[in-house]
Amino acid sequence: MIVVNLDVMMAKRKISSGELAQRIGITPANLSILKNQKAKAVKFSTLDSICKALDCQPGDILEYREE
Repeated sequence: MIVVNLDVMMAKRKISSGELAQRIGITPANLSILKNQKAKAVKFSTLDSICKALDCQPGDILEYREE
């Protein structure tokens, strides 16, 4: 199972959902879907934008855990 740790990284960077959504060019609703583990897929371009905005690596946001 892939776990999205976006909320953890956002807290470390002290950035709100609304601000991050605006910076990366997606709606707050779509960001919420990603944060709440409801997304079925993530575009590399979105992941790239998130990493740029949060100054992090994809592995800081995505984690694999066995079910």
